[in-house]
Amino acid sequence: MLRQIREWARAIRRDVHALWLAARDPRIPWYAKAFALAVAAYALSPIDLIPDFIPVIGYLDEVILLPLAIMLAVRMMPPDLMAEHRAAAAGAEGKPVSRAGAALIVTVWLLGAGALIWWWWPQVAR
Repeated sequence: MLRQIREWARAIRRDVHALWLAARDPRIPWYAKAFALAVAAYALSPIDLIPDFIPVIGYLDEVILLPLAIMLAVRMMPPDLMAEHRAAAAGAEGKPVSRAGAALIVTVWLLGAGALIWWWWPQVAR
């Protein structure tokens, strides 16, 4: 069973890299490209939308939401092009890092904090 989990994790890692490659391919439809880029950027980002230190919910995005988003993005791709990008990802040595994905997550957190302060400030200032 442990071997199957490791193989599944390798397949997920390969598919994320393949989605990263597919997002830059001009043969992919724009909507699939945009979704693939968002999923790959989030998966490769060193920052999580839901921090892991939050009990149970912290791992929800990695265990449930991210694999579902990856599967949806893979299904949006033309099968022959996805196979081509999977082969390229399997042959690649290094894992890409998404600085844009990290910047997006930091921006979402800052906007959320700003909105919370904007909502909360008038009630405190009374």
